[in-house]
Amino acid sequence: MNKFYIAVLVGLLSSGCAEYLPISSGALKGVVASIPQQWEGVADDKIVQFETQAGEAYSVNLWVVEVSGFLHVFAGDNRANWVEDIEQNANVRLRAGNEIYELEAQRVSDADVFERFAQAWEAKYGSRPRNENVTETYLYRLQARRA
Repeated sequence: MNKFYIAVLVGLLSSGCAEYLPISSGALKGVVASIPQQWEGVADDKIVQFETQAGEAYSVNLWVVEVSGFLHVFAGDNRANWVEDIEQNANVRLRAGNEIYELEAQRVSDADVFERFAQAWEAKYGSRPRNENVTETYLYRLQARRA
């Protein structure tokens, strides 16, 4: 059975679908860009690359939605490596196309913001988040870094 999964993975990687797999990597490469006034172009992307910087750079492909002018990334109730990294260092980088945006991640704890996020998530990806308890999940608003 393991050979089957390996064959599927190799097929996906060789067919250009690797960007859809949650495979982690190191530092993102691209051109650092100014934060746009509106995120609509980036928010339209189904998947972005997201880098945390606690110790060594760690990057992963994530889904992203825009709520009230801010991009949001979501780990559900999964305390993923990138979630743990953010708790150590809130400075993150997001890559869309060839542009990299240097941002700060702030955990969302407001139920009203979470509800607007869940509606945007459903509109974009076709279903609401599995766990909608804001105190049990890891939802982050991405904003300009503080000076």
